[in-house]
Amino acid sequence: MSGYKSDFLNVLASRGFIHQVSEPDALDSLAQSKQITAYIGFDCTAPSLHIGSLLPIMMLHWLQQTGHRPIALMGGGTTRVGDPSGKDESRRVLTEEIIGENLKGIRQVFGKFLKFDGDGGNAIMANNADWLNSLNYIDFLRDVGRHFSVNRMLAFDSVKLRLDRQQELSFLEFNYMILQAYDFVELHKRTGCVLQMGGSDQWGNIVSGIDLGRRMANAQLFALTAPLITTSSGAKMGKTAAGAVWLNADLMSPYDYWQFWRNTEDGDVSRFLKLFTVLPLDEIGRLAALQGSEINEAKKVLATEATALVHGRAAADEAAETARRTFEEGEHAENLPTLKISVSLLEQGLGVSNAFSSAGLASSNSDARRQIKGGGLKVNDVTVTDEKMVLTTKDLTSEGVIKLSLGRKRHVLLKPL
Repeated sequence: MSGYKSDFLNVLASRGFIHQVSEPDALDSLAQSKQITAYIGFDCTAPSLHIGSLLPIMMLHWLQQTGHRPIALMGGGTTRVGDPSGKDESRRVLTEEIIGENLKGIRQVFGKFLKFDGDGGNAIMANNADWLNSLNYIDFLRDVGRHFSVNRMLAFDSVKLRLDRQQELSFLEFNYMILQAYDFVELHKRTGCVLQMGGSDQWGNIVSGIDLGRRMANAQLFALTAPLITTSSGAKMGKTAAGAVWLNADLMSPYDYWQFWRNTEDGDVSRFLKLFTVLPLDEIGRLAALQGSEINEAKKVLATEATALVHGRAAADEAAETARRTFEEGEHAENLPTLKISVSLLEQGLGVSNAFSSAGLASSNSDARRQIKGGGLKVNDVTVTDEKMVLTTKDLTSEGVIKLSLGRKRHVLLKPL
């Protein structure tokens, strides 16, 4: 057990969502005694959210599942400014039309995780353009700006990092934290919202909102941040050789999305099942205990459950079946050629270039290295980016093969004997 009394904080803590909470006892007590309203802000810089937004969406999902009211705040106004948090350089400024189009694409995703007003739920989709776009600059400076200390703002990591590197931080971006703090106060005024959630890099911005709420409205507001997710090998979650992992099917097919999760590193399976599926914790515990090649079964469950949340159960099952057919039919030599190799080769480690030239998918090791540089070779449907990569028994799928691919149409299965 997490030690929290409210279902909301207990679920978030036990599934690994909590990094920091301001006044945890007071928030726990409030969430136990009444329905609370909480929000997370989302930018509109692209026509779809990507997998980096999945963690905050899941936080809103569990908030609603434990009896509270979530607000997905669309940054229609702040997207015109750009958040400097975690950024090395200024973001390009988008037109109203592009922001509007992006908003339409983003809205599609939320309906799969939250029940909104009119659909039998209480979730709200708000847009900060509703209050930011009509602000009078002089009034805003007088009513809101006077509560901010420039000394304190300069000490925030998001600002300090850019200044330390002597990278330009525009006055526009410098205002971002004031606007985000004002969003919190405005949502409190409009909806009674008392909690803002986000990634751990947002802590400073959220705390500014708490402070502003106290000064402007004598309100007690709260902050809750989630850890920033990296893979067990230290890579940033959701970055692939092919680019971002999008949540909209028109930008990334359900099959490719399924494959992304299927290729999770062994050390991340348990954590990702807790964060990115709604499976019960005891079932996750059973899957996490699987050892050796059996962990591939847990990866398939992760892939199917995570895909079902975003693309629906039918598309997830179809992706799982397509993957099974590709491997199993190939294994039985129905469609795909199979190259039998000694298991000791894999135990020692087989160089990837050697594997592709032996399988006839490259004319030589140097040809294989050239293909790798061009992004043309895949192992188990994942693009090879390192020509020094070594294949081992860990790369065997649950069907006991390693699938080598040249482009989309040529495949060979390595089968150890």
